[in-house]
Amino acid sequence: MTDAEQTELRRRFGLRLASLRKSLGWSQEQLSLESGVARSYLGGVERGRHNTALVNICRLAETLGVKPYALLDLDGEL
Repeated sequence: MTDAEQTELRRRFGLRLASLRKSLGWSQEQLSLESGVARSYLGGVERGRHNTALVNICRLAETLGVKPYALLDLDGEL
């Protein structure tokens, strides 16, 4: 996978995370407090700058009340 493809995957994941967060009416701060993931780190994930770990994906999914695969549904088709 090229660097450009990796960057695009991170960007799309970040958009999906932000979409699910906003659907609950939550700020990054609220998601941070509820999940235990630092707000500045969440911002970087949502902007596609951080490649988040599987543990954090599961933690964020649980906090958002979705299955982890919902975060990986990058096109929002499921």
